Amino acid sequence: MADAQSQQENESTQASRDIFAMDTYMNVTAYGVGANEAVRRAEEEIERLDSLLSTGDQNSEIYQINQNGGGILSEDTAYLVERSLDLYQSTNGAFDIAIYPVMKAWGFTDDNFRVPEEEELQELLTLTDVNDISYDSRTKEISFQKEGMQIDLGGIAKGYTSARIMDIYRECGLKSGLVNLGGNVQALGTKTDGSKWRVAVQNPQDTDQYIGVLSIQDKAVITSGGYERYFEQDGKTYHHIIDPKTGYPAENGLISVSIVTADGTLADGLSTSVFIMGKEAATEYWRAHSDEFDMILMTDDRKIYVTEGIANSFESELDTKIIEKES
Repeated sequence: MADAQSQQENESTQASRDIFAMDTYMNVTAYGVGANEAVRRAEEEIERLDSLLSTGDQNSEIYQINQNGGGILSEDTAYLVERSLDLYQSTNGAFDIAIYPVMKAWGFTDDNFRVPEEEELQELLTLTDVNDISYDSRTKEISFQKEGMQIDLGGIAKGYTSARIMDIYRECGLKSGLVNLGGNVQALGTKTDGSKWRVAVQNPQDTDQYIGVLSIQDKAVITSGGYERYFEQDGKTYHHIIDPKTGYPAENGLISVSIVTADGTLADGLSTSVFIMGKEAATEYWRAHSDEFDMILMTDDRKIYVTEGIANSFESELDTKIIEKES
């Protein structure tokens, strides 16, 4: 009896830490005997990846690659570039790490917001073709074919970070833990009592409210929406999710996209991509990849669509329609 009680106490040992990194507030929480060690290592990993992948830190690998027009990538950066290039092809260009010059023109990289002239955008769009990136997966060497090209892995970095923290939790022998990286959530296992984690999906039209609650186990839930970063000029709102085909904020009828999958890196990349695609293209894409992820969409007329793989795990008081694998 004493052994059972001791084991239960060890499993319920909790360690938690709040961190500010990657321009957002984060929380890592772990349960179990190795919880304190896991949280300490998680914080170190967040700081390491932030300093590696930051576009603004002059000492970061990405900054140096952008300044030099290429170079030899470290293991983490090479992995993310490879995943990003795959996603670019898979999403028909919706996920584009070469969009950075356009993001800078809008001021989304340094908060000096402005609406660029059409001519300026058209010129910058010539620098955003991922096919102009040369990458050798054997040597990990990357180079840009056009002067002025720059990349940004911000659309995939937080998801990769949460996935890495899940690896650390497992290495520390944990079976229960949660990571919240600025609203991007990834869970290890279940709660200590065996019940599933319950993740609130934020309402993009009222960020103090949520559109529903999703029950998850060993999954990431990553949401993208125009409400995350935006500015107003002359009565019009401009958000930070840029459509690589136009150079303007995506306007395809979606105001929020949540991706649900065991792969945090994929969840992060797809949340942006699906938002840019719009509901119809996103639905077709999901049907072709339904074994890889599920999604929750909110349209600008306040309708919610949930793919059938998570329909039974999602609770909402709003009108919800199920997207089925067969149309």
